[in-house]
Amino acid sequence: MGHTDSILDNLREIHPLREFPKIIEAACFNTVRVALLRLGSPLRIELKRPRLVMLLESNHWVAVSLWDEALPLLLWKDFDPVTRDNLHESVRCTLALFDHCAGLVMGTALDALHHELRVRLNPTGR
Repeated sequence: MGHTDSILDNLREIHPLREFPKIIEAACFNTVRVALLRLGSPLRIELKRPRLVMLLESNHWVAVSLWDEALPLLLWKDFDPVTRDNLHESVRCTLALFDHCAGLVMGTALDALHHELRVRLNPTGR
């Protein structure tokens, strides 16, 4: 996982094109948190659609291209779970875009990540 560590470390040196506030649905946020606890951190998840790699740790979720993991496309950061009163409430964060087309996959990337992590956490389907 050394490659994953270096990407997360390099984020400090790469400036996004745009940053804005975002809200992540509770189910997705909670699933990522459980996956990080059970499967380890940092975590590398390859998605089929969209064809991305998600690099996850508790403070950063990074989407990179399958063909070039050196540069991020999307970065979810500054998660604020403290402002929610219940686990079923959404979580505020900041989303950084590093590519002018990255916004086109931000929603589908989280949906695919949530699905893939649910499969990995419950491989028997029960």
